[in-house]
Amino acid sequence: MTDIETVIIGAGQAGLTMSHCLTQRGQPHVVLERHRIAERWRTERWDSLRFQFPNWAMRLPDFAYAGDDPDGYAPRDDVVRFIESYAGFIHAPIRTGVEVHALYSTSNGFRLDTGEAAIEARNVVIATGPYQQPAIPAAAANLGAVFQISANTYRNPGQLPSGGVLVVGAGASGCQIAEELMRIGRTVYLSVGPHRRVPRRYRGRDIIWWINALGLDQKIADEHATRQAPLLISGADGGRTVDLREFAASGMVLLGRLQDARDGVASFAPDLAGNLAAGDENYAGFIRSADAYAADAGLLLPEDSIAFAQPGVAIDPILTLDLRAAGVQTVIWATGYRYDFDWINLDVFAHSGDPQVRTPVHRRGVTSVPGIYFLGLPFMHKTKSSFLSGVGEDAGHLAEQIVARNQEAG
Repeated sequence: MTDIETVIIGAGQAGLTMSHCLTQRGQPHVVLERHRIAERWRTERWDSLRFQFPNWAMRLPDFAYAGDDPDGYAPRDDVVRFIESYAGFIHAPIRTGVEVHALYSTSNGFRLDTGEAAIEARNVVIATGPYQQPAIPAAAANLGAVFQISANTYRNPGQLPSGGVLVVGAGASGCQIAEELMRIGRTVYLSVGPHRRVPRRYRGRDIIWWINALGLDQKIADEHATRQAPLLISGADGGRTVDLREFAASGMVLLGRLQDARDGVASFAPDLAGNLAAGDENYAGFIRSADAYAADAGLLLPEDSIAFAQPGVAIDPILTLDLRAAGVQTVIWATGYRYDFDWINLDVFAHSGDPQVRTPVHRRGVTSVPGIYFLGLPFMHKTKSSFLSGVGEDAGHLAEQIVARNQEAG
């Protein structure tokens, strides 16, 4: 049995930032990581992935990108090296290869059961990231004899069987994977749900610059924010605007939102035209906000224009797809993620009708169980809470909570 004042679970961007904030305040702690530093970046991202933020936005507290391509978009392995370098910079007390199998309360605080030994802690920060288990719909069981894979296990086209591909989910990941497959000549079907379309660059500035300038990343999260449709941005090919109609004009088959499947036949909602139109309206609204900001601030920025490729494409899509008849041999699920907190035996979750859904209940990472904290969740406090560059503010807040709690205990 080992006694540690504060245990941080997870050595990704959130866990390392939490470690740095505690070190700055003289608080003893340890970071437990079941595999390696930034493991999900290493093994749950596809080979050609580019960071969706420009390199100048790659920063953690007291540590920023220092390369010679600030306006570029880092490949996956460069992001891993950046996070690894941060761990060395802050001298984080990390124990890799230590997986926490169970967390529960004791008379003295909390007990963490690992494969090595039990650990007693006064405080525990759960920083295991927002992308834990792929959220695969029940329809997956009725698609017949096709190869199925989720976005976090897709690596490259070479791992897929020959034939057509159905990509379900048109968020940033689904769009990038679908385009990669289309470019090598695969027949690609893309199931499109609600989304928010934005320009990669506008009037000479990257979308992330505009998000910062407009204060969109600083918005306090509420229920509306957590239900927002995904933002379509990509760092591929030097960063460019994702245009679903352009995909269709290039040969990709766009479909509505997947509704169900039976005996290998998938059915789709008749909502494609509405989803595309809503995406366009988000694009136009963003442009209006950016122009108004530039005018109010007196910014001398170059003029730009709104372009919508092939406005008539894919407004009358097919509603059913017989995978076998269409030659579809692979289905890729890019349908988001759910939390995996089954190992936490504490009453810190919302009660719902689905036993698989365990959503943490907290106020800016602080739960109703004194000493238990969450960090790095989407919209945990602000829009930027799960951004690599945005987690520091929340980590600093939790560090102050831990300092106060330890001082009260004497």
